[in-house]
Amino acid sequence: MTDHAAPRPDPVPPPLSSILLTPPARPSRPPAPPPVAVPPPIELTVDGSAATVPAGSTILDACRQQGIDTPTLCYADNLTPVNACRVCVVEVTGSRVLVPACSRVVEAGMEVQTDSDRVRLSRKVVLEFLGSSVDIGLAGPAAPDGSMAAYAERYGADATRYGPPATPAAAGERDAHEAGHHHAPTGDGSAATVAQPVKVDNGLYVRDYSRCILCYKCVEACGEDAQNTFAIAVAGRGFDARISTESAVPLPESACVYCGNCIGVCPTGALMFKSEFDMRETGTWDEAAQTVTDTICPYCGVGCAVSLYVQDDRIVKVTSPTDSTVTDGHLCIKGRFGFEFVNSRPGRRDDGPLA
Repeated sequence: MTDHAAPRPDPVPPPLSSILLTPPARPSRPPAPPPVAVPPPIELTVDGSAATVPAGSTILDACRQQGIDTPTLCYADNLTPVNACRVCVVEVTGSRVLVPACSRVVEAGMEVQTDSDRVRLSRKVVLEFLGSSVDIGLAGPAAPDGSMAAYAERYGADATRYGPPATPAAAGERDAHEAGHHHAPTGDGSAATVAQPVKVDNGLYVRDYSRCILCYKCVEACGEDAQNTFAIAVAGRGFDARISTESAVPLPESACVYCGNCIGVCPTGALMFKSEFDMRETGTWDEAAQTVTDTICPYCGVGCAVSLYVQDDRIVKVTSPTDSTVTDGHLCIKGRFGFEFVNSRPGRRDDGPLA
């Protein structure tokens, strides 16, 4: 006779109240996000040389990977490209027009020329237009060439061929221009300029719009790319276009929160620390004598990275590295301007280093 095991009874399900009121057991490890398929890299040709870049890269990324120095003004690593300055244009085989390298995404098999005759002529004309109407003496990326003057020399740009600069505008004159109101040509052979007096209406930074090239970077930093304050925008049209507060009110009466992120992205010196401006006016600003120290902002627990520029034992300006994962190069009013307490520390003489 064979023994058979008794059948097991069906498990009794928990009551509905237990299912609804008792949470499930916690997992032993946090759930991981679903895997994301990485698209294959893109192969293209840049100036006759094969290049391979990650999918989604721009032509500018490919040029930098190849060690090709491409001039930029309106581009910043921490801002959305707006394609305003057009000095980074390159020639793409099959494209009717030159394309901006800072925003054009690479495609498989793309053939790019960064130094063709067509590209050089375009960059030359753009630099001449800028140089004839705007003071670009401080314009340009920090590296590798250091200034627009170096690029102008490279492309043979001569802004003086448009004639001598016209008479600078009076204070507030350009702010009063209305869109669509065209001005009759003077016929004197001078080159129209945006020259005007510097706006100094607060103790933190100045606005020298004679240096403004309308790159839109300050508008983007004040807007949705960083601060979301929207205190400034482009007013006017054509040559009358300018950066302005709402109804051209003074900065202290605007929505500005003085974060200074517009200064951090300005490529021409149109927006500048008041401390730097005053030192330049007196001839004491000396970048060669400055030291840069990276540290952490002391004001709160966010941990923003700051770079302190020190000259003659004084902090003269503060920036943030654009590759910082905390700030992306942006700061608040305390982090960017709250350094005078260090300069006013006990035991420090106004005319020299620590006693």
